[in-house]
Order: sequence, then structure tokens, then C-alpha cells
Amino acid sequence: MGEKPNGKSQITMNSLNRSLFRDLRCAAGVILLTASGLRADVKMPSIFGSHMVLQQDTKIPVWGWAAPGEEVTVTLGGSTAKATAEANGNWRADLPPAKTESKPQTLTVAGKNTIKFDDVLVGDVWVCSGQSNMQFSLSHAHNAATELPKADDPQLRLFAVVGKTAMEPQCDVPGKWVVCTPETVATFSAVGYFFAKELRPILKRPIGLIGVYWGGTMAQAWTSLPGLQKDPPFANYVAAHAKVEADFAKRNAAFPGLVDAYRVANKKWTAEDAPAYNVAISQWKQEADKAKAANQTPPPAPTPAHPKPAAPAYPDGGQNSPANLFNGMVAPLIPYAIKGVIWYQGESNQGREVEYATLFPRMITDWREKWSSDFPFLFVQLAAFGTGPGPGWARLRESQTKALALPKTGMAIAIDVGDPPNIHPKDKFDVGHRLALAARHVAYGEDLVYSGPMYDSMKVEGGNVVLSFKNTGSGMIIDAPPWVATGDVPPPAAELKGFVIAGENKKWFPAAAKIDGDTVVVSSPDVPKPVAVRYAWENSPVCNLYNKEHLPASPFRTDDW
Repeated sequence: MGEKPNGKSQITMNSLNRSLFRDLRCAAGVILLTASGLRADVKMPSIFGSHMVLQQDTKIPVWGWAAPGEEVTVTLGGSTAKATAEANGNWRADLPPAKTESKPQTLTVAGKNTIKFDDVLVGDVWVCSGQSNMQFSLSHAHNAATELPKADDPQLRLFAVVGKTAMEPQCDVPGKWVVCTPETVATFSAVGYFFAKELRPILKRPIGLIGVYWGGTMAQAWTSLPGLQKDPPFANYVAAHAKVEADFAKRNAAFPGLVDAYRVANKKWTAEDAPAYNVAISQWKQEADKAKAANQTPPPAPTPAHPKPAAPAYPDGGQNSPANLFNGMVAPLIPYAIKGVIWYQGESNQGREVEYATLFPRMITDWREKWSSDFPFLFVQLAAFGTGPGPGWARLRESQTKALALPKTGMAIAIDVGDPPNIHPKDKFDVGHRLALAARHVAYGEDLVYSGPMYDSMKVEGGNVVLSFKNTGSGMIIDAPPWVATGDVPPPAAELKGFVIAGENKKWFPAAAKIDGDTVVVSSPDVPKPVAVRYAWENSPVCNLYNKEHLPASPFRTDDW
């Protein structure tokens, strides 16, 4: 989970170099009091640039730094806003709401100097965030060969935030806006691209995507420190942040030496261990592919003769230290006006499933508080992963579902498009499609079927349990997934799968289930007096309940055992 989709470690030599002294405070003095900044020119954060998309139908915050007291004028089309730099050099001007504009405009920021951003469009801006399955690039998707050549859309713009950690909120982050072409989108989020591609012809407006992701990361790292401080259950994360801060100077001083030692050890491992290990991995992949094609369990992966040297931990605690990703990658974007957020994360919080039920909503609320906006927040329920019977991922999915209690949220159910041996399933098209359906309903107010069936209630009738559902659409059916990792999609099965039933003794038995209108009737001869039912309650369940719009039912349980 801590690796990119291509299997390379997140921590590279360049990232180790960048990590030194990375914790710059978000103050204008950092920028202005440098040799190049003595003239106190107007400066702008990187989120503003040529080819950007500005959010329509809301005020448009524009901000930056200048000499204290300097007057700054911002112009877009026929709209103008003015601001005066404060004593610390910060300034902000809010342009009035603008309508959709597909023709290129120029955003001009003028003080003692003038900055011009060309080819600026006005439409909708969506933040694409999370961990590796959101980071998963279009070039690695199962349909990349057909999708990449036609991924040429001048009305779709991309901004990839460069990964950065910090113990305090930063005021800027590296990145730049680019027009979507087969070359620029190849390394961008596949989920984000398919989401925007579906919305573009429906909305008939420009879309900007801001990619803010880092593989193998936890929700607490994406939540601000004040956000974590608001809830007592997260006192442990607040304390962890305080400890890192207290130890930072000592760890930062020792870090260069640790990096040097790592380089030496890694060079030795690369020369002596990597060749044989790479051959073994190549052979294993071939054997694993053959096993999957034969519907057999793949052999265990080989291990190197000696463990690969571990890169030293960042002095600031790294990408999973509480608040570090919010500080380094999210804070610099605020208050850039956005339409909403799409989110794919949770894998790294497995093992803390109960906590996630409160941590995830806290993070969503925290982002909305910091942006001063109740923007739509749409997320992906985790796909199938893992071959064991353990319920860990089922409980994590349940915790994700509880976030739907927040207003303006939507969930894309992905249980059917996973790849049990691979935490990075390649079908990102259907994930993006389901997020787009949620956006059309939650963000754009369309009356359409945007979700698969969701458990609503149950009642016991003799030896049967009758389950009622919401989001049944045109009716419930037995269906097959749109994609499977092993190849051709099989036809739908003859009967419902994935249901288990239990009595008061809490012993679970496979259940027969049949669709009856907007209900499912579940029973088992082994459970004459049933009290509870579960559906798809496994890491990688076999399940096939859908609505006629081909959207899968969400896993659920009626008990709280």
C-alpha cells in the first residue's frame, strides 16, 4: 500500500534530498526576504497559472504576496477586484462570480509589477485526492491502449500537486496547470480522468482537475491539526504530532548522515541482490498470471536474499504523520474555489476500521471548514482485495458508508471491480463512471439512479428475513461485474450469492436469497429462527446483487456483533 502502481518505492533519492529542511512556515517573509525578492514584486502561488480553470458561479479568491501596503488589482474579462497587502505581505482579492467561459481569457494581477495568466477558462474545478488507487495513472488502466490516444480535450485542464509533507500549513506547493493531451494525462489519475471525461459532454463546460494524492497514506495525515484537535478520540494523533515537532531539530540534524548511509547500503543491495531478485520476480509474475488464468491461487511472491535497505524516516514524520499531508499538499490550495472533491482512500486505515467511521467524516468536515464551503464530497467504497476470509475490509467499507450521513456526500460502490490478489485493480473506468453518476445527483441535482441498492431495513417472517433496500432504480437483478482481472466477464449467475444468515447463537450459514420486488428474501434450513443477515461481508466476496442500471449493491450487515 506504500507503493506507487508501477511498484516503485515512494521514497526516491530526489525525494530524500527534497525532504531536508522542508518544513517552511507559511509566511510572506519566507518568500519576500530573499535575494530575488528584495524588490517586493507581487508573487502568486503555483495554483494560479496559464491554462487554469476558475470555478464558475461563486466568488473567485485570488491571493498572493506583495510589499506591505501595496495595492494589487486583479482583472478577469470585465471584472476587477482590488486588495491592499497586509503588514505581513499577504493579500487577497475576490472576483465576482463568473459564468461558464470556454473561450480563453487572461487573468491579470498588477501591483508594482504585472503578472498575466493566459488561456484561462471558467467552469468547474474538482479536487481528486486520496492514496494509490486515486494516484493510479491512466497509462496503467486496463483500457489505456484505447483511451490514451483519444485523451485530447482542450477544455479539460490538469494540475498535479507535487508530493510534500510539512508539520505546519504551507503557503505554496509545486505544480502547474496543463491542457489534457495523451502525453499530459498519461501520468495523471485514471479515476479523475474518467470522472471528468463523462461529465464534460453532459455539463458542456470546462473542467479543471487538481490531483492531490500519495500512495499508502492514512486519513489522519490528510486532516489538519486543528481538525484533529476538535474530537477527543484523536488525541493520540495530536500527541504524535507534538512529539514529532519536539524531536524535529534533532532528527533533522541527523537526517543527512542517515541518507548517506542509506545510499551506500542501497547501492550495495542493487549491485549484489537486485539482479537475482528481479529474475525471480519476473518468473513469479509469469507463474501468477498462469495461476489466475486457471482460476488457481497464485504462488507466494519471492523474497530477496537480503532485505532491501529501508529509507530513513523523514524528520517531520513523513507522509503518514498526522496532518502532514494536509499541511504540505492541501493547505496551499485553500481558498482556491472548487466545485467539490472526489476521494479514493482507506486501504491504509485497514486495522483501524472502527476509528475510520469517525475519522473520515472528521476529515471531510475539516476540509469544508478550512475552505468555508459545504462543497460536495464523493468517495469510493473499497473494492475487493485479499484472499482470506477476514472481515477487516468489510468493516472498513461499513465505516466508509457511515460518512453518507454527512450532507452533500455520495459513494461509488466498487466491490465488484476489484482484483483480490492486487490492491490496485486496473478498472478505473467504472469507478470514474460511478463517481460521475454521484456527482450528477449530489453536485448537479439531476434526478437519476446514481447508486446501487443500499440496505434499508429488515423484518423476520417465520424462517425468512425480508430485506428492504433504497436506490433500487428500475428494479433489482442478478448481474455480473463489468470487468474482471482474469479476462472475459462471465454471464450472470442463476442465483443470488453473497448472503449469510444467523440466529441468536451468532453462527453464520450460507443463505438462499431471492429477489421479490424491492426486497430480498433470505433463508437457510440451518437457521430456523433467523435474527441477522450479512451480504458481501468478506474481504473479497462473491456477490451479484445489482439494480437494472447495472450498479452493484453495497455490502452490509444487519447486526452489530
